[in-house]
Formats: sequence, C-alpha cells, structure tokens
Amino acid sequence: MRSDQTRLKFIKPQEPLLVLEVPLSDDWLHEIKYDGFRTQLILDWAGGRAFTRTGIDWSKRYWPIVAALEKLPAKTLILDGEVIAPEADGRPNFHQMHSRMAWNAELLAFVAFDILHKDGKDLRALPTIERKAILWNVVKPAEGIIQYSQHVEGGGAEFFAAVDKMGLEGMVSKRKNSPYRAGKSDAWVKAKCWDVADFELIGVKRERGKQTEGLMARDGKYVGSAVIATNRSIKERLLRRLERARAEQPAGVPKAIAGPSVEWVSPGITARVRYLRGESKLRHASVQDLHDEGT
Repeated sequence: MRSDQTRLKFIKPQEPLLVLEVPLSDDWLHEIKYDGFRTQLILDWAGGRAFTRTGIDWSKRYWPIVAALEKLPAKTLILDGEVIAPEADGRPNFHQMHSRMAWNAELLAFVAFDILHKDGKDLRALPTIERKAILWNVVKPAEGIIQYSQHVEGGGAEFFAAVDKMGLEGMVSKRKNSPYRAGKSDAWVKAKCWDVADFELIGVKRERGKQTEGLMARDGKYVGSAVIATNRSIKERLLRRLERARAEQPAGVPKAIAGPSVEWVSPGITARVRYLRGESKLRHASVQDLHDEGT
C-alpha cells in the first residue's frame, strides 16, 4: 500500500422511508425501485471494490461489475446503486440473483442512482439533481454492465401508475434539492405497488382495542398477518366457523406467533389478500374476501 494515500472508505448509505402515498409536488424526482441488492462501488488508486448495504466487501462476487467500474472516466469514485439480475427487457429478476452471483456474475448489472465522490471531491452536500447530472456524465451511455437510473421530475402519481402497470416492485422519490445524508431520511421515500393473491387462513388473532387479524400461509408455510377488513356478514360467518371448527397450531408456524389471543382455524378457508409487492412477508396487508370450502 502507498504510504502517502489511504483508500476511500465505505459510507453508510441513505435509506428511504416507506410511505403509502407518493409525493405529488414538483420538488421531487422519481426513479424505479430496482429489486436487487443495494451496493456501493468504490474506485481509488488501488482499484475498484464493491460493498453491500452494511459494508461487507463483495468485490469477488461482483467481479465483472468491479472490472467495469475501473474503466469509467474517473480516478476516484463512490457510486450508490443496486445490483440486479436483468431479464432481456431490462426488468430485474430477484429470484435469479443468487444463481448469477454463484455461476454467471457477468449477467448481473449495477444500476447507479447516486454519486458521493469523484476525483477527490466529496459531492454529498450537492443537491440530488446536481449529483445525478455528474453521475450521468460518468456512466453514460449507461447501456452495459453499469447502468444509469433514469428519473422524472414531478408527476409522482403518473409515474407510480406506470410502474404498477409494468409489474415492478415500486418507486423511490427524492427531494431534488436535498443533500446525501447517511441513514433514514424523509428526503427519500419509497412507495411500493400492491398485489392481490389468495392465501390459506390458518388462524385469527383478536385483541381488545385492536383490529382483528388473519394469520396467513402459502403452501403450508406461514407468511404473515392481514387485517380482516371485510364486511360484517363475512366476519360473522368466519366467527361461526371458528366456534365449530377450532384446530391445533399448524406445523411450521413460529412459536412467537402463538398466544392466548390466537385461535387456529381448520383447513378450508381461503383469504384474498391485498399486500405490498416485493416483500418476503405480508406488509400493510388486508383481507378483501374469504372463501370457506366448508360452506
């Protein structure tokens, strides 16, 4: 290592807050929320490196991306973005991430959405819109393994509708004039699209002063809870079913889920649930309808 120069260090990334309504003001720019692994690329005098969201060095896993980083027109860089497994149409396929990381890393791509450092200058105090202009000049034409995250200014509702129609996970909105600050900040917000699907209702959780929740499973595996927001007649039918068809706690349900407020339901009830897209467990979920095979 050269004694006259230390290496650039990982910077804790800025994180968006989850919101249920997108910003509508023209003070915001909007980007697609890419479904992959948040990654920070660092280039300095000793070469390129790639770090996970928490600062773990994954340079060897992402070696083609690191090689592409070292060819960019800059001596030093810190780029913020997402590593994705793109399909032929450019859409990210999260389910292919681990396979490509292990066997086909050259089929991964890095979508750059921010730049924190360039050629000895810390850019974090600059407005977001200015940082993105600098970023574009570094990564253009942005058609290869390192890509540029396109954005629109204003029109948040229309952008969200387009993202939803394309079947993407959601969007990230950023205040155009905000600096880059590590950690969670309301200058960045993410809004996720909604999905509706059928799940197995395996239990009901009732607590005084709280909304009634249904415990859901898919293929026998617990996936989370959803507020039972159906009409009164459906709720009453469900409660009658509980009275006559109580069951034991199913296998595969975490022990922490069980408790005196939970009543287990015998198999046969399907719940149609609305929930946030792209989550491993149900979030902000609500039951839209119930179908009881026993009635």
